[in-house]
Amino acid sequence: MPPAEELAVLDHELGLLEARRAQLLTRRAWLLSAVRQAPPAAPHGPFSPYAGAFGAGQVPRAPQDASPRGAQNVLLALGGVLLTVAAIAFTLVSWGHLGIGGRSAVLGAVTALALVAPVLLLRRGLVSTAESVAALGLALTVLDAYALHRVALPGTDPLGYAAIGSAALAALWAAYGLGLGRLRVPLPAALITAQFPFLLWSLAAGPGPLSFAWALSATAALDVAVALWGTGRAVRPLAYAGAWLTGAGALLGGGVLSLAAGGPADALRPGVLLVAVAALALSAARRAPAPHAVAPSAAAGLAALAAGGGVARPAVTDTWAVPVYVLCAVALLAVVRAGLPRPVTAGLAGASGAVLAAGALWALPPVAIGLLGPAAQAERVWSGAPAGVREALLSGLSRPWTAAAPLVLLTVAAVSVAAAAAAARRPAAPGHTWRAPAACAALVLAWAAAHTVPAVRDFGYPAAVTLHLFLTAGSLALAVRPVLAKAATAPHALRAPLALTALACALASALSVSLLSLAAQTATLTVLGVLAALFGAAAVTAAPSGGAVTPAVCAAAAVVYATGLTGATAAALSLAPHQAAWAVLTVPAATAALAARVRGHATALPLEVTGAAAALLAAGLAAGHAPALASVLALCGVIAAGTAVRADRRPVGYAALVLFVLAGWVRLAASDVAVPEAYTLPVTVAALAVGALRRRRDPRASSWTAYGPGLAATLLPSLVAAWGDEHWLRPLLLGAAALAVTLTGAGRRLQALLVLGSVVLALDALHELAPYVAQVVGALPRWLPPALAGLLLLTVGATYEQRLRDARRLRETLGRMR
Repeated sequence: MPPAEELAVLDHELGLLEARRAQLLTRRAWLLSAVRQAPPAAPHGPFSPYAGAFGAGQVPRAPQDASPRGAQNVLLALGGVLLTVAAIAFTLVSWGHLGIGGRSAVLGAVTALALVAPVLLLRRGLVSTAESVAALGLALTVLDAYALHRVALPGTDPLGYAAIGSAALAALWAAYGLGLGRLRVPLPAALITAQFPFLLWSLAAGPGPLSFAWALSATAALDVAVALWGTGRAVRPLAYAGAWLTGAGALLGGGVLSLAAGGPADALRPGVLLVAVAALALSAARRAPAPHAVAPSAAAGLAALAAGGGVARPAVTDTWAVPVYVLCAVALLAVVRAGLPRPVTAGLAGASGAVLAAGALWALPPVAIGLLGPAAQAERVWSGAPAGVREALLSGLSRPWTAAAPLVLLTVAAVSVAAAAAAARRPAAPGHTWRAPAACAALVLAWAAAHTVPAVRDFGYPAAVTLHLFLTAGSLALAVRPVLAKAATAPHALRAPLALTALACALASALSVSLLSLAAQTATLTVLGVLAALFGAAAVTAAPSGGAVTPAVCAAAAVVYATGLTGATAAALSLAPHQAAWAVLTVPAATAALAARVRGHATALPLEVTGAAAALLAAGLAAGHAPALASVLALCGVIAAGTAVRADRRPVGYAALVLFVLAGWVRLAASDVAVPEAYTLPVTVAALAVGALRRRRDPRASSWTAYGPGLAATLLPSLVAAWGDEHWLRPLLLGAAALAVTLTGAGRRLQALLVLGSVVLALDALHELAPYVAQVVGALPRWLPPALAGLLLLTVGATYEQRLRDARRLRETLGRMR
């Protein structure tokens, strides 16, 4: 490292150390101040006041499993529960043993005492005890109400009496809690009890879903009032929860009744209920804090839409019911412009958006059938053009075709465009981030509406195919040259998503129309040709708006459809599959040549990859005819070798070599050649030639890298064949070749040749001597082999050190070879 750089590094390290030292000094100063301000520790040692009882220096520590406050609350709660149980038992069991005066006097006195006692306890500061006694008093008031019904009013309706009683108890407890503000139990208890009067009253008045829904809305209004103007930490959260629960029930009940209405008059009554719910929710939203105003305003919007749509829906047929709600959502978006706080506006807009999204989902099944339905033509290719486009779709996807689906999709698309335009006019608003998603959603919805029209209107087959081709061309034009790209207000963050979305629509349309064209031969050839031309032109003229994705995908799609066109042309000419393979091979040849011309462009690699896939398809078509397969593989090798000539595609040369080898092997197999050397020797010759060139360029290259693969390609398979060969010619030739390789390796000091040649030569000689060795072993006494083995071990042991030196010397000799 130069001195200047080392000096800079040292200065940097010293600076870090100084900063760390300053930090530690600051922390030390704070700790010193904390130690000085800490209270003195408890006395220890022999002068401790507890030293005589517990030993010197020990301070007694009593274990505390519960805090005093916790223990007090447990005892008070338990006492209150026991008193309440005793009161209930007295009321239910011992009530009959007293007269009416005694009954009233006892229960009234106990209740009054339980309600008055908290006042005295609060003056003495016994808040927890007052809470427990107050809870007992509230429970006794319930028993008083029950006793009053049993004694004084036995003939009244139980539900009506329960409604009046719960209302009275709620009012009494609320007044009691407000009078004794320090008690936390009465007000929440009053709020919980107030949830029942309206519901019990509706059940007492007569079972009816509408009256029950009105009771829910009235309860929700009470909860909203308490939530907005109530006091107490525990009261307002309970009021919010109750308002949401009862309000959602009223909204759901009104919506169900509105949907079930058979006429405008029947839908008017639940509509009035829904309007009341909407007014209540909107009033709550306008008075709620800003973060909490969005949700109630959204509920108000949903209620208003359900009311308006429910009244208008019976006037139309079931087919147009969903568009009615969609139009109501559009109208709501039009009226919520100004004069409302931003959270309220956001909630109302969210409600409209939810209804619009539901309408779009309702219209998607016809889109899916129109898009995926042509897959049925894969089972009946070129069976004849149908009269109408619906006949070419999947018969299993039966759904009433409605002309309302495209209208709904176009309406939602128009709203999305308006939202994107509004976001563009307010660049500083938080909704500006929704501009690109809204524009992309509008594009997809408009494309889906156009794609649905032929199936909805049951166009003729030629008209449907033509319309889908135009739709593909339009989507491609928007993908490669976005219209908004020319606008100064359209940034790249908007142009790129629009281009990619249009590209996805184009691919989907192309797939659908290509499947639809399989019904007729002329349509198939025409559509595939047009699609190949469209995607090819798009790959050439694609603007950089979509990045490198658009031209790459278009180039790959062009090759795919060109391959399909070539195969369809071969099928139209009644060519056999192995003959069609020759035609398909023109595609990878053309893509290789074109990729060489446009090297460095975004389309080069996709062209080569899809061309390789087309070559694989050609090999698959020729798989049933071995001579044709050999020729196809050889031509694929030629294409790969031509690609490998380029400096940036050198690794493709290995693929070319493999293809040539496979072509030779398939050709030999087709000629019934069973000798393995016929397959391996050409590989060995080529590999040895390449290895010799490698060694000539780089003398330091290892012999295993240069010659090992080539020699192993022939020696090892021939050795395996020689061990199973009963004749003498192959082992003799193999041994001679292995001997030549061994001598060459020893003379040229090439490790790979020496090792492979010697190993193969030894194994080949062992194979030839094996029968004779077996005969000799069979003629010898059985004790002789163990004796010879023992003698060998003794000899090796006696000369162990010398053998180690010899082995080390041999290893060093081999190590010096390459």
